[in-house]
Amino acid sequence: MPLPRKKPAGGKAPARADRPFKGIVLVLASTIFLGASDVTAKYLSATLPSIEIAWIRFLVFALIMTPAMLPGSPLFALQTSRPGLHLLRGAALVGSSLLFISALRFLPIAEASATGFVAPLFVTALSIFFLGEKVGLRRWMATAVGLIGVVIILRPGSGTFQPAAFFPLISALAWASTLIMTRMMSGTERAITTMTYSSIVGLAILSALVPFVWVMPSWHDIAFGVFIGVASTAGQWIVVLAFRYADASVLAPFSYTQLLWVGFLGYLIFGEVPDAWTVTGAAFIVASGLYTAHRERVRRSQLLAGAGERSPNA
Repeated sequence: MPLPRKKPAGGKAPARADRPFKGIVLVLASTIFLGASDVTAKYLSATLPSIEIAWIRFLVFALIMTPAMLPGSPLFALQTSRPGLHLLRGAALVGSSLLFISALRFLPIAEASATGFVAPLFVTALSIFFLGEKVGLRRWMATAVGLIGVVIILRPGSGTFQPAAFFPLISALAWASTLIMTRMMSGTERAITTMTYSSIVGLAILSALVPFVWVMPSWHDIAFGVFIGVASTAGQWIVVLAFRYADASVLAPFSYTQLLWVGFLGYLIFGEVPDAWTVTGAAFIVASGLYTAHRERVRRSQLLAGAGERSPNA
């Protein structure tokens, strides 16, 4: 059952789910920033611990959002009717980031990214319970195809399998939870509020962990860490905005275009060429996501047509 939504105090809830094309364009733009952030994180993972990389990322994130934390500032954005959900979203975002960066230390970036892109399949399942969306047999079959793709990439039981391959999978589940909570709050919370709370929660959690693994970074490391923070913050902001214009199950598959960016940059910077298993598994996952998007468009068209037939003005 979907959770009840409260209207924000002192204002009308932002428009939602009425401009899917704009939402799709925003998600496509976000993949450029997020892809660049991931590739840079892999580069830094050779010299810094994963927790420290994530901490630098969230420190920059929080510094960017500082004007929204200051009472009296025109950008002040800590007023909220859903503090608990903001805390949960921030924790899920930290978990997703930390697990994925950890995976990059051990896995080729194309393999980690392809596995991580099972997130839209998790979104499909979670949207039933938390967004009240209906998922039919065909979309469940598409989800099963996507999971087959994950198995092809991971190849459990083979000589090339390593436990770190599960990191991007669990990261994807955490990211899917983040997307669902973003959608749940998109009608009541401003994007700046969502982003501000995420930065605060992330920095608090990672600040408690980073002293145990601290390595003194060079100026070179700091510069790349700042870039990760700026690029990931821009990408996250665009994602939050995108979910104001379309359903989670419509937008999620388009995030697959990030695979093109990380594949290209992974080859250019690390000389990594995805093997046949990774490409095949990624093809299954992408096909699954695209079909899911198609079924969602069909469902929305049918719902709109049905509403038009029932309308006395139709």
